[in-house]
Amino acid sequence: MPIAQDDVLNALKQCYDPEIPVNIVDLGLIYDVRFADVPEGQQDVTVDMTLTAQGCPEHVNISAQVKSRVEQLPGVRNANVNVIWEPAWTPERLSPEARKQLGIE
Repeated sequence: MPIAQDDVLNALKQCYDPEIPVNIVDLGLIYDVRFADVPEGQQDVTVDMTLTAQGCPEHVNISAQVKSRVEQLPGVRNANVNVIWEPAWTPERLSPEARKQLGIE
Protein backbone atom coordinates (compact mmCIF):
# COMPACT_ATOMS: atom_id res chain seq x y z
CA MET A 1 0.00 0.00 0.00
CA PRO A 2 1.52 3.35 -0.98
CA ILE A 3 2.33 5.86 1.70
CA ALA A 4 0.50 9.16 1.86
CA GLN A 5 1.37 12.71 2.82
CA ASP A 6 0.16 12.14 6.40
CA ASP A 7 2.59 9.22 6.75
CA VAL A 8 5.48 11.43 5.72
CA LEU A 9 4.41 14.33 7.94
CA ASN A 10 4.00 12.02 10.94
CA ALA A 11 7.50 10.67 10.37
CA LEU A 12 8.92 14.17 10.03
CA LYS A 13 7.46 15.15 13.40
CA GLN A 14 10.49 13.28 14.76
CA CYS A 15 12.89 15.78 13.11
CA TYR A 16 13.90 18.93 14.96
CA ASP A 17 15.79 22.13 14.35
CA PRO A 18 18.45 21.78 17.06
CA GLU A 19 17.99 25.41 18.11
CA ILE A 20 14.20 25.24 18.56
CA PRO A 21 12.48 22.55 20.68
CA VAL A 22 9.62 22.06 18.18
CA ASN A 23 9.46 19.53 15.35
CA ILE A 24 9.89 20.81 11.79
CA VAL A 25 6.28 20.03 10.81
CA ASP A 26 4.80 22.13 13.62
CA LEU A 27 7.36 24.84 12.89
CA GLY A 28 5.79 25.08 9.43
CA LEU A 29 9.01 24.24 7.60
CA ILE A 30 7.48 21.61 5.30
CA TYR A 31 5.96 23.22 2.21
CA ASP A 32 5.18 20.24 -0.04
CA VAL A 33 5.45 16.45 -0.28
CA ARG A 34 5.31 14.77 -3.69
CA PHE A 35 5.31 11.12 -4.68
CA ALA A 36 6.48 9.29 -7.79
CA ASP A 37 5.67 5.63 -8.31
CA VAL A 38 8.66 3.46 -9.21
CA PRO A 39 9.01 -0.25 -10.01
CA GLU A 40 8.18 -2.97 -7.50
CA GLY A 41 5.44 -0.95 -5.81
CA GLN A 42 7.82 1.53 -4.25
CA GLN A 43 7.76 5.31 -4.27
CA ASP A 44 10.24 8.13 -4.52
CA VAL A 45 9.36 11.03 -2.24
CA THR A 46 10.33 14.67 -2.69
CA VAL A 47 10.03 17.07 0.23
CA ASP A 48 10.14 20.83 -0.30
CA MET A 49 11.04 22.57 2.91
CA THR A 50 12.49 25.77 4.20
CA LEU A 51 14.35 26.86 7.31
CA THR A 52 13.62 29.60 9.79
CA ALA A 53 16.47 31.72 8.39
CA GLN A 54 18.65 31.70 5.29
CA GLY A 55 22.19 30.80 6.13
CA CYS A 56 21.06 28.53 8.95
CA PRO A 57 24.19 26.55 9.84
CA GLU A 58 22.10 23.43 10.47
CA HIS A 59 20.60 23.22 6.96
CA VAL A 60 22.76 20.24 5.96
CA ASN A 61 21.96 18.33 9.16
CA ILE A 62 18.23 19.05 9.03
CA SER A 63 18.03 18.04 5.35
CA ALA A 64 19.90 14.82 6.12
CA GLN A 65 17.49 14.08 9.00
CA VAL A 66 14.51 14.56 6.68
CA LYS A 67 15.98 12.34 3.95
CA SER A 68 16.89 9.61 6.42
CA ARG A 69 13.54 9.64 8.19
CA VAL A 70 11.50 9.49 4.97
CA GLU A 71 13.67 6.69 3.57
CA GLN A 72 12.90 4.62 6.69
CA LEU A 73 9.22 4.50 5.73
CA PRO A 74 8.15 1.18 4.19
CA GLY A 75 7.84 1.36 0.43
CA VAL A 76 10.07 4.40 -0.03
CA ARG A 77 12.93 3.80 -2.44
CA ASN A 78 14.48 7.24 -2.36
CA ALA A 79 13.83 10.62 -0.74
CA ASN A 80 14.89 13.97 -2.13
CA VAL A 81 14.91 17.15 -0.06
CA ASN A 82 14.74 20.59 -1.66
CA VAL A 83 15.46 23.53 0.62
CA ILE A 84 13.59 26.50 -0.81
CA TRP A 85 13.35 30.11 0.31
CA GLU A 86 10.15 31.31 -1.37
CA PRO A 87 7.88 31.95 0.28
CA ALA A 88 10.04 32.91 3.23
CA TRP A 89 9.23 31.30 6.56
CA THR A 90 7.43 33.50 9.08
CA PRO A 91 6.15 32.78 12.61
CA GLU A 92 2.61 32.72 11.20
CA ARG A 93 3.43 29.23 9.86
CA LEU A 94 3.69 27.84 13.40
CA SER A 95 1.01 25.30 14.30
CA PRO A 96 -1.18 25.92 17.36
CA GLU A 97 0.80 23.17 19.14
CA ALA A 98 4.09 24.94 18.38
CA ARG A 99 2.71 28.26 19.61
CA LYS A 100 1.73 26.68 22.92
CA GLN A 101 5.08 24.92 23.22
CA LEU A 102 6.97 28.17 22.61
CA GLY A 103 4.70 30.18 24.89
CA ILE A 104 3.52 32.48 22.08
CA GLU A 105 -0.19 32.22 22.87
